[in-house]
Amino acid sequence: MRTRWVTALLLGLLAVIHVQIWFGRGSIAQVDALRRELAEQEQANEAARLRNERLAAEVQDLYEGVQTVEEIARQELGMVKPNEIFVQIQGPEGTRPTGNAAAPGTHAALR
Repeated sequence: MRTRWVTALLLGLLAVIHVQIWFGRGSIAQVDALRRELAEQEQANEAARLRNERLAAEVQDLYEGVQTVEEIARQELGMVKPNEIFVQIQGPEGTRPTGNAAAPGTHAALR
């Protein structure tokens, strides 16, 4: 009689454990759903990372683009910023070369 109670108790505990494994908190179905959710979130994170990199590159291009435009305006058009002094050095011929700022007859803006 005693072995029947022990057996019944063990079978009952086994049933409870199986119910927890299949339907309870941390069940196989829940773990599988969380894995799928994690994979989706990792894909979303990767897409966001790529978008952030593209935006950072675009910001850098815009920043460098402004510097490039400013450099061209200074060299070719002789433009200066407010509170700067424009100095033009002319060569012996009295001509003003374009492009190379280090050559004789070039101009420069001093801050």
